[in-house]
Amino acid sequence: MSDTTLIEQTASRPFRVRPNEFDVTSRVCVSSADEVRDSVQSIFQQVFPGGAFDVLWVAFHDFERLFNGRFADYLGCDTVYHDIQHTLDMTLAMARLLAGYEKSASLADRLGHERAIVGLVTALFHDSGYIRRRSEESVANGAVFTGQHVSRSAGFLRDYLPRIGLGHQADIAAQVVHFTGYEMKLDDIELDDPKDSLMGHLLGTADLMAQMADRCYLEKCRDRLYAEFVLAGLATRLLPEQDKVQYESGIDLLRQTPGFFRLSARDRMDVSFNRAYRYTEAMCDGRNPYFESIEQNLTHLDRVIESDSWEMLRRQPPCFTVLEQPLQHVSGLVSRYLAEAATAA
Repeated sequence: MSDTTLIEQTASRPFRVRPNEFDVTSRVCVSSADEVRDSVQSIFQQVFPGGAFDVLWVAFHDFERLFNGRFADYLGCDTVYHDIQHTLDMTLAMARLLAGYEKSASLADRLGHERAIVGLVTALFHDSGYIRRRSEESVANGAVFTGQHVSRSAGFLRDYLPRIGLGHQADIAAQVVHFTGYEMKLDDIELDDPKDSLMGHLLGTADLMAQMADRCYLEKCRDRLYAEFVLAGLATRLLPEQDKVQYESGIDLLRQTPGFFRLSARDRMDVSFNRAYRYTEAMCDGRNPYFESIEQNLTHLDRVIESDSWEMLRRQPPCFTVLEQPLQHVSGLVSRYLAEAATAA
């Protein structure tokens, strides 16, 4: 039985149209840590019947504390693109990939119960590096850490895994999390066991698939990812020999998005991650609903770009951070940053 089928049997929401806060099956509210945890547990128990889930219960609890500003020494999530929903959506995708692989692999090649737990814990905290420590209150927003957030996440995992009885896996998790970013060349990630590298492939795939399959991916890129790139200093950096900045606006970022997917993200998933996305099919009745949603998003974006009709992107998805008015707050930070950059120029 696929996890999609299982969710359909247990959910009370027979949606026909995918709501903005829901996963690609339209069945799991990925802004709710409880719903995602329960869905992940159902998937997990299909592959590891009777396998202990206690560590993951604790990890989900600590994820909520960390991202909501109740974890010691941390201020909570204030990044509007890499928000709570993104991490939960990505973790659910990781659970499906892990389970699909375990169902497809021979007994000798399976990752096993503990490695699967480590992979899911790493998914939950793969973006922890965006979260400011209390000693970093003077930093305007967690997006400032974009360029080093994966290394910061690795540091968090090294400290966190011993707390949940997985200290012997801490260094591995700290390496595996780099498959979600670009701070380290993939060939430089130091892992002795090919199964740990495979776990990294699944993790990196889940991160790319989940965000690009989000129903509001296009609006979130324009209104939120661009803002994070501005605060990180990436949007306004001059491109060598081109006399232009990286991204002039959120719309400019969207104009570059089809090229990013087809020339970068797709190559990363196909080649670097060895088409790990195919394991979704084992859990979704032979389909890959993530790629179906990605294709819908990109097809729509192509129409918008061709017609120059940006008003077609009109969804206004909620944002899940510790801030009371996150989009207004970050918009103010961006306006100030751009004004100061213009004055300095």
